[in-house]
Amino acid sequence: MARARRGQGELEGQVLGALREAGGPVTAAWVQERLGGDLAYTTVVTILTRLLAKEVVARERQGRSFLWTPTADVARLAALRMRRLLDGERDREAVLASFVTVLPPGDEQVLRALLESAGPGRGKRRNTPRTEGGGTED
Repeated sequence: MARARRGQGELEGQVLGALREAGGPVTAAWVQERLGGDLAYTTVVTILTRLLAKEVVARERQGRSFLWTPTADVARLAALRMRRLLDGERDREAVLASFVTVLPPGDEQVLRALLESAGPGRGKRRNTPRTEGGGTED
């Protein structure tokens, strides 16, 4: 019987989760073993490299391979995915408005509180300046 296909970003979340459980820098082989199954070593390295590009992991050379360490959590990775989806839309305001209207009341209150605690004008910015590294200036 064929294995069910993973959802978009699910494997990245699993790899990042394994790294966070490691308690220190680990190799791609360790991550592969931790995730089990029939996951190829090259797939793990590809995912780790993608996470490095997203700046949610760091690596340091050890001999001929690398040791990998998480620099963010799964929530940060999910936020980056949400941001990438939003960046791909032409009408950001419409997407954000639709997003807010489908939130359960509790989530809406959490979002409002987070925007308020972020400071004056933080939630009202239209054009976010980009830094050379592709992030935003904060």
